[in-house]
Amino acid sequence: MRKPNPILEVDITDLTHDGRGVARPDGKALFVSGGLPGERALVRVTARHRHWDEGRIEQLLVRSPERIEPRCPHFGLCGGCALQHLPAARQIEAKQRVLAENFERIGKVAPREWLAPLTDQPWGYRRKGRLSVKWVDKKDKALVGFREVDPRFVADLSVCHTLMPEVGTRIEAISRLVGALDARRDIPQIEIAAGDDCVALVLRHLQPLGEADRGRLAAFGSEHGLAILLQPGGPDSVQPLWPQAVDLHFRIDAADVDLAFEPLDFVQVNAGMNQRMVALALDLLDVRPGDDVLDLFCGLGNFTLPVARRAGSVEGVEGEAGLVARAAANARRNGVDNVRFHAADLAVDQSGAPWAMHRWRKLLLDPPRSGAAAVLDYLPRKGTDHIVYVSCHPGSLARDAGTLVERHGFALVKAGVMDMFPHTAHVESIALFMR
Repeated sequence: MRKPNPILEVDITDLTHDGRGVARPDGKALFVSGGLPGERALVRVTARHRHWDEGRIEQLLVRSPERIEPRCPHFGLCGGCALQHLPAARQIEAKQRVLAENFERIGKVAPREWLAPLTDQPWGYRRKGRLSVKWVDKKDKALVGFREVDPRFVADLSVCHTLMPEVGTRIEAISRLVGALDARRDIPQIEIAAGDDCVALVLRHLQPLGEADRGRLAAFGSEHGLAILLQPGGPDSVQPLWPQAVDLHFRIDAADVDLAFEPLDFVQVNAGMNQRMVALALDLLDVRPGDDVLDLFCGLGNFTLPVARRAGSVEGVEGEAGLVARAAANARRNGVDNVRFHAADLAVDQSGAPWAMHRWRKLLLDPPRSGAAAVLDYLPRKGTDHIVYVSCHPGSLARDAGTLVERHGFALVKAGVMDMFPHTAHVESIALFMR
């Protein structure tokens, strides 16, 4: 007979980068879901590994004074959030500690000055997201939600307080909608995309939808004021169902630009934080008339066009050709004529490209989680004196910071965290490097 997993009485002394508590019974790390530093608990060990174990709290013996009641009834089951039991101010402090530790451990650097953490509204902020969908015969119900903490399962949500309310308060209605479809077994996911004045749902469907289902979906969209789009295949197959034309766009007030995007395009998840982040990046880059600026990993032009409002000339480089085309269209949309865009794979050597050989005075980097290591093999060139680096992963930022300081002669002048994803363990940050 298999032995039950043991229960240990432990003291939780730290918080991991992914929001779990850390205990060290007998010296081996035990990562405790839902645990906070300063707590003592009975913890059931749920998984063993060579260098660490995992566990969950069975009984809380000593409660941290920082612990609060999570707002969401699904906290602890849904994997969308990890930190709702910690006040928002303490969450962002924990994220700054994660960034500082990564700088010290990986990059062997520290900023001369820590920026004040950048925060915005902690609830109802998600304008982009992907909900999993699964029809369950035993429950006679369509489960709609994020993945559970155990990612094999879909969380059966009734509400989501981090999604914008137009969607987050309608999870049960969306579940009933899917359950009423003839194609209920053929809907694996729903993508959420919201602009300033339009909220869209993109339904992925594995089989063609009949007229009755199309009518149900259109009626739901009309009733709730949600645009409904269908995705029968890859990203290029997305087509509006209701209304016939869907216009997604958002403004960036700091630069008086308005960016249009497609429903599956990457845009920053948190609209309020994006406004603040762009304004901060502009200030840190200190763009002056006559400056030449290179924006790498530019996407739709989220930073490129605001920078172009202040600079002499700007060039943006992005790996996805569709985003490059829409960035150029956004430049035309906003009457910005001092910017050019290029499609290039920035994970490989681009040192021979004309844009890479130019002596750019200022660089802006906004790479994916993997960071900008390949770019830093050939950039910056002589003459570059300012770099602003926007990061979605503290480890890759710390690694690249070490490269900029040790190999390229820059100083890490300022750095700070930005709460792009409140209540999650995701760490977004920004750093200024100068010669």
